[in-house]
Amino acid sequence: MRVKTSVTLPSTLLKETDHLDGNRSAFLQRAALAYIGKHVKSELDARDAAILDRVAEELNEESDALEFQGLPK
Repeated sequence: MRVKTSVTLPSTLLKETDHLDGNRSAFLQRAALAYIGKHVKSELDARDAAILDRVAEELNEESDALEFQGLPK
């Protein structure tokens, strides 16, 4: 369902928007979705980094054991 809303933007931004896409609503929707996607990706990357940090020591120990055994990593 679409909801009509009103926003106030600088005229220069609207000119650039109109230059790129004559449909302001579609343009702003795509821009918002791209921004949200980047934010979600950043959160997931941070979560993954935290997981890797938590298990890094264990992973390094396993890697050292493989090296000791002469097995490929």
